[in-house]
Amino acid sequence: MASIKVYNSLKPGAAVPFVPREEGKVAWYACGPTVYDQSHLGHARNYVSTDIIRRILLHYFGFKVNFVMNITDVDDKIIIKARRKRLFILEKEKTYTPEQSHKLGTEAFVAYAKSNLPLLVPEDGTTLDENNYTGRRDAAYGRVLAGGTLSGEGKPGDGEAKLKMHLTNMDAAAQGLKSGNVLDGAEEILLPYLDSLYKETIDTSDQTMFTDLTQFMEKEFTDDMDALNVLRPDVVTRVTEYVPQIVTFVEQIVNKGFAYEAEGSVYFDIASFEKAGNTYARLRPESRNDKALQEEGEGSLSKGAGGKRRPGDFALWKQSKPGEPYWPSPWGNGRPGWHIECSVMASDKLGEQMDIHSGGIDLAFPHHDNELAQSEAFFCQHDKGEHTWVKYFLHMGHLSIAGSKMSKSLKNFQTIKDALATTYSARNMRIVFLMGRWNEGVEISEEMRRQADSWEATLDNFFTNIKSRLAAAGVTNGLKALSLTEDTPAGDLTVELQQAKKDLETALSNSFDTPAVMRLIQQLVRDANIYMDKSDADLQAVEVVARWVTKIVGILGLDADAQPPYDGLGWSSATAIADSRVYAAVLAKVQEDVLALNLSEPSIKALLDQSPQSEVAELEKSGERDPEKLALPYVRAVSRIRDELRRIVSSLTPDVKKLVLALSDRIRDYDLADLGVQLDDQADKPSLIKFVPAAKLIAAREEKAALVAEKARQKEEARKAKEKADQEKWEKAKLAPQDMFKEDKKYQEWDADGIPTKLADGSDLPKSQQKKLKKDWDRQKKLHQEYQTKFGTGA
Repeated sequence: MASIKVYNSLKPGAAVPFVPREEGKVAWYACGPTVYDQSHLGHARNYVSTDIIRRILLHYFGFKVNFVMNITDVDDKIIIKARRKRLFILEKEKTYTPEQSHKLGTEAFVAYAKSNLPLLVPEDGTTLDENNYTGRRDAAYGRVLAGGTLSGEGKPGDGEAKLKMHLTNMDAAAQGLKSGNVLDGAEEILLPYLDSLYKETIDTSDQTMFTDLTQFMEKEFTDDMDALNVLRPDVVTRVTEYVPQIVTFVEQIVNKGFAYEAEGSVYFDIASFEKAGNTYARLRPESRNDKALQEEGEGSLSKGAGGKRRPGDFALWKQSKPGEPYWPSPWGNGRPGWHIECSVMASDKLGEQMDIHSGGIDLAFPHHDNELAQSEAFFCQHDKGEHTWVKYFLHMGHLSIAGSKMSKSLKNFQTIKDALATTYSARNMRIVFLMGRWNEGVEISEEMRRQADSWEATLDNFFTNIKSRLAAAGVTNGLKALSLTEDTPAGDLTVELQQAKKDLETALSNSFDTPAVMRLIQQLVRDANIYMDKSDADLQAVEVVARWVTKIVGILGLDADAQPPYDGLGWSSATAIADSRVYAAVLAKVQEDVLALNLSEPSIKALLDQSPQSEVAELEKSGERDPEKLALPYVRAVSRIRDELRRIVSSLTPDVKKLVLALSDRIRDYDLADLGVQLDDQADKPSLIKFVPAAKLIAAREEKAALVAEKARQKEEARKAKEKADQEKWEKAKLAPQDMFKEDKKYQEWDADGIPTKLADGSDLPKSQQKKLKKDWDRQKKLHQEYQTKFGTGA
């Protein structure tokens, strides 16, 4: 097995050798989602990158990977969202007069501003309302809205993104207050206000308000991961299924002297842990006193909680307040702290040590550092030194938008569902992530998107071309399955493929360097394309390259329909229709239309007498299920008829020739294109048959038609413009030069040719003006003569 090195957050710096506890096996725990909202592209970045590494370990290096992922279904965010949703429903059931509704909305409006946008509420005591809001907003936060920072210095970041989110909520609320649609228009500002008023009145003995939300969002998350072709975990754990074990785990830490109870909650004692010779904040020691991160890690519902011995001590068990879910414990009714959840579930499934723990980089501190501390506190033995709970910590880099990380809390995200519906395919999104290192931040740019599109198109065209060339050459079954390293083609491609295999091994062993992998695949495909265009190219040599590339893109998860060991040719592209009868119907239609032409050529009659049905029946009998292979006999028959029509067309009469050419174009541009079949005409050779997504061919056809229509429109406009110009020209030309100045009141005398000699005031015409008028007269004389020549002197 290759010597792999990985970037390990526990050992910052260069990549370190990857040596799992048990040779050939990997125990892996991944932090899963907190299921309170739809998953976004930031989550896709994390889970797709994780999936890529997992697939490489499984299907390239051959490890047996036990992959465990949790679902966090108990958390402050979940509690707040579910509770607010319940309170909002109850509020909408109340009967309000317009005045009462407006009063409620205004109170929430001001409360939201005080909490999140304090510059809107000046100290002079003047009231904020929907009418003066816009002016105050622009005065206080205009720089932020214009894309700058609040201070006017530096670049905007998460703080500015959060301000924009709050301003968006206030904009909608102000509009709702103006229109009288308070409950719907001002929902985002009403939710926290209603929560502040009524949260303690909610009966949480029935936890369905929380589980309804989490179960729905877990299903949404799973659907998103399936859509992204992310392998499902081997084991999924949920916090709600682990509460008794969590209580026991916390008790053990308390009994060891590394935690203490205070006011019904239990906190981890960092000082005692370190005094015993353990290290705290091993991942991010520089962040251990970061108050903002500590508070974020404790959750918004724990602000102001008392009893901590030191600010950095974190909750293992939280006393539940009114309006929060609760479970029994030795310390009273409460709920788990966020960090302890992962420690218990991971340890239950993987034991006292795991090979890999992974998650987003934003979880490093405090979540993962606290996980490490409490888990090592649980497993440590005082006389044996520090316990190693995780050997390798892998942190996936952020996905950023305009300098801010994509975040649910900032509401600056595009959901995975929306992205797949409007912007990306699952393959294209994965390509974008593959083009960046998994442990580095990614800010998606237009240039990155273009590179990803180009890479995908390069491979798509390569696979389509080699399959069409092999089909044209009569190679239907292809070669034997390939190994990753041994099979090599003969001839010019040998060196390139061998080097690509070596470079791939080097790249994947270097902490899964997928950008290098993407570059080497693209270069190999370019080399293969150049070779394939040679007149003496060995197609089977190109096929060996194509099958090796197919195997690698399969390993990377770029083909949702492929399964290990990825021995196919090309990736799925949703091209051929599964029901081959649609191709048979096109063949029948083409045969009927050709018969109607009454052509006498024997070659045409012979082709019309041939039927591919027996060939298709044999394929089906053999168990063939590939739609392209089942469609090909029918498509080949249509293509051969069309090729022969094109060959004989020059010998036909003009009328028949016109009909044949029209039929030939229809077959290519409509009959086959609508089924996702592209015919590439070749001089003195049969047309190449390519299976391409029908939508792509139809779009190209419509674009071509639009260009033709636009060209015709421009031509017609030019014709009309010329016609109008000609009309104006000849209308002007009717006038004899002797009469052109006679009606002009600026003059009172003219010579024999009608050229003015005196102005209206009786003065002589200036010589300079005489010269100009003479030139105008000469031009009109010439134009009038043209008119008389064209239309006659009597016109």
